[in-house]
Amino acid sequence: MSTIEQLQSVFRDVFEDDDIAISRTTTARDVAGWDSVMNVTLMISVERAFSLRFKSGNIAGLKNVGELVDLIDRLKASA
Repeated sequence: MSTIEQLQSVFRDVFEDDDIAISRTTTARDVAGWDSVMNVTLMISVERAFSLRFKSGNIAGLKNVGELVDLIDRLKASA
């Protein structure tokens, strides 16, 4: 399963919506309920799903799901 497929599963769990379909260009504006509070929940869930730990500086500047996928892949490769 690719990183984005795994990530989509996390999004569906966090937002409790089995119809969410994310792509590399998806942003918070594209997902109903994705606000700053939900972003914290999402990032914690992503850390758990991928067995990673983010530094706040790593995630603060992310512009879209594609950048999150790239970050996850970089962290997995360096682990």
